[in-house]
Amino acid sequence: EEEEEEDSRAEDEDTGAQVAPIVKLQEVAVTTGEENEDVLLDLKAKLYRFDQEGKQWKERGVGNVKLLKHQETGKIRLVMRQNKTLKICANHLVLPTLKLQEHQGNDKSCVWHAADFADGELKDETFAIRFASLENCRLFRDKIEEITESLGEETAGGNEEEAAEAAASLIENLSVSEKD
Repeated sequence: EEEEEEDSRAEDEDTGAQVAPIVKLQEVAVTTGEENEDVLLDLKAKLYRFDQEGKQWKERGVGNVKLLKHQETGKIRLVMRQNKTLKICANHLVLPTLKLQEHQGNDKSCVWHAADFADGELKDETFAIRFASLENCRLFRDKIEEITESLGEETAGGNEEEAAEAAASLIENLSVSEKD
């Protein structure tokens, strides 16, 4: 025990040596694409996507799922980034046609189908999301239903296909770029 105490004291001792950094890093401005959007919902969850070829669910990532409303256009999108790496694992518009379903009797999970742009190209994906608590799942489900109902009322006077095509063209125009 005495040796352990001496070792811990030695680690805590300040030698007074000055260590200069080897590499100097410059601060870089990072744009996430979320600057002009208001957060409607932000919850921690685990996202899965259904692999059609393997006929199985594959984990897409663990992180915060956000519902973001654009300040100018009013469009609402679902964005999820992985913890630590912040890699986008889901990025699609919430359309009036989006329908959430319970995942095989699990109250903490939801399943839906969407045209996703997370990988830089528009792909039809089937997603499942699982929350740590039943309350978070209900919050997510209620917020999505509220948004789809309000969007459905807005497009009731117009053509849903036109709205879907307009949304798809907006998503296609999105680009992800890395700045050095």
